[in-house]
Amino acid sequence: MTKALFVNGGPRKSKNTVQVMERAMQGAQDAGTEVEMVHLYDLDYKGCKSCFACKLKNAKTDGICALRDDLRPVLEKAHEADVLVLGSPVYYSNTTGALRSFMERLMFPVDTYMLDEKGVRQRYWQKTIPTAMILTMNVPEEALDQWNYPTLLGINSKLLGELFGYSETLMVCNTYQFNDYSKYAVNLFSEEVKARHRRDHFPQDLQRAYDLGRRLVERSRE
Repeated sequence: MTKALFVNGGPRKSKNTVQVMERAMQGAQDAGTEVEMVHLYDLDYKGCKSCFACKLKNAKTDGICALRDDLRPVLEKAHEADVLVLGSPVYYSNTTGALRSFMERLMFPVDTYMLDEKGVRQRYWQKTIPTAMILTMNVPEEALDQWNYPTLLGINSKLLGELFGYSETLMVCNTYQFNDYSKYAVNLFSEEVKARHRRDHFPQDLQRAYDLGRRLVERSRE
């Protein structure tokens, strides 16, 4: 059976990011694949240390970061996966630091500094491993271009696509942040507007996530 790995780069296990990822997992599972979610905030690790062990001639790292810490088993699972989905809330126009560090450790060992005989950058994998970024954010959809998010956040999927052969981005906007807005010092947002948006739009976001999960699994079998 094919495997789909879902990596949660957010600190919470039951809120927006995970809820969307769980729907994508359901879509993947319904498409007939084995699914698993890993929560990065449970682990103790750091980003790339530039040891370049993965770039040595005849390197024995086999595309997996040489550092041995809590992240090692997750990276091994990522290498065995047929589908890879990374999720994160957006903090100051990027993923969380936890997910960014994971991506450094995942991507650098499978990136290459080698060109083929035609001058094209060589890929570590010949097969395509469908990947996706699921990003949840407070920013409303109509402000995405204003904040340049399609470019800033899209670079993550661009890199994944270049290394793994295919990637998509699912952005979930204008999320409902607090269970009780009255407890927090915030007048920048209207709780009423947030609640209405969640009621009217979040079910559509969940359906898009479900469809994404199914689509990635189906693509992995092409």
